[in-house]
Amino acid sequence: MSEAQLINRALKAVMNRNASEDPHRPAWHLSPQTGLMNDPNGFIQFQGEWHLFYQWNPLACAHGAKYWGHWRSANLLDWQHEPLALAPAETYESHGCYSGSAVDHDGTLTLFYTGNVKFSGGRTAWQCMATVNDAGDVTKTGPVIGLPPGYTGHVRDPKVWHHQDSWYMVLGAQDLKEQGKVLLYRSESLHEWTLLGEIAGSQLNDLGDFGYMWECPDLFALGDRDVLLVCPQGLPAQQRKWLNAHQSGYFIGRLDYAAARFPHGEFCELDHGFEFYAPQTTLSDDGRRVLIGWMGVPDAEELLQPTVGRGWIHIMTCPRELTLEQDRLMQRPARELQQLRQQRSCYQQRAASLPTLPVERAELVIGSRGSWSACFGEALTLVCNEDGLTLSRRNLRSGETEHRYWTGAVSHLQILCDRSSIEIFINDGEGVMSARYFPNAVPEVVWQGEASLTVDYWQLRSGMVV
Repeated sequence: MSEAQLINRALKAVMNRNASEDPHRPAWHLSPQTGLMNDPNGFIQFQGEWHLFYQWNPLACAHGAKYWGHWRSANLLDWQHEPLALAPAETYESHGCYSGSAVDHDGTLTLFYTGNVKFSGGRTAWQCMATVNDAGDVTKTGPVIGLPPGYTGHVRDPKVWHHQDSWYMVLGAQDLKEQGKVLLYRSESLHEWTLLGEIAGSQLNDLGDFGYMWECPDLFALGDRDVLLVCPQGLPAQQRKWLNAHQSGYFIGRLDYAAARFPHGEFCELDHGFEFYAPQTTLSDDGRRVLIGWMGVPDAEELLQPTVGRGWIHIMTCPRELTLEQDRLMQRPARELQQLRQQRSCYQQRAASLPTLPVERAELVIGSRGSWSACFGEALTLVCNEDGLTLSRRNLRSGETEHRYWTGAVSHLQILCDRSSIEIFINDGEGVMSARYFPNAVPEVVWQGEASLTVDYWQLRSGMVV
């Protein structure tokens, strides 16, 4: 099928979408007009404007041959739809334009992505390049890296950056023993790349067995350290961690560019909630490291979410600022989000006597001592006690109550709510718990417990997507 035909099919799907108001569609998080959206791609601040591309199947609420959608924003709050960026029209991408990144190359917005090709009995992958002009039109350069020897067809998700006089790329990979790896490449031109070696993965850096595939790597400097974000698949669940179908976390170390080595510390989860995967970061013009993730998890209960009946599924997380403090990656809501705040209300009393508050679009900042709980929309419960936090909801497949945990003393929470999602920032960014939930009515928070709480509350305005 030609690229024009694929674009026409996507446009027809958008035009024929269910226009009925969906109470679960977010008011200020990003979501697809129709179909399935997953990984954030090509996140960059370019010539003063933010660009966010995304994995998108506009034709169905299912994982299929992915396109790249494209949003643009001047303020990280209000976004504009740009023309469809990539459609899987070429032979080297016939089964999907998979995830990747964007760079500013001499004033040209330049994309890198994985061309996914499946065939009888197997698959292969090409790392591909494209450029975007001022009108948003994309020109494909084609493959710049083929499948390296020693790896299966699962090699994908290029993240590219510039260091000193060279370009570098990390790729998620699976070797022939079905162990997850991260590969490091170098280039002088962006067109020709040299494989430097494996810098992280199963059986490297004293990890032992650590998953059968590593997806969505992102490597960046914070201060004098380097941080590797990655999504290992196949980690066995522990009692109170690694409870999602696939994990997303980070390692802290220092990349030796000359030797292609990345000695690092332990793996730490990025988000302890139910939905978080495939995060990508960029460096803002003012020097902040900003992250956006997919508020979803592959191979979970995603296709049972009620928005599927309205013809769309999944949202992005809010943008988060990252800092490194005492060898801990801290995540805080991007400061731009404060511009969503409307009138403020303040409370200081025991939890059980707090008023019921609407949380369809809301921010709560809570000072906490003692044990208490809060129920959101009769569908999601947060319990805070001396052990930490427990977030609970009903599993859409089994109907049983399931839990996620954050362990440690809790003194401060910042909670962002948006119709069918919640993001809980713990102790000024020490931890995060993100989740989707689907209340049957306009959600309210109901409090219980004898603990004394201080609560600052704002309703939030909607973000615009035009």
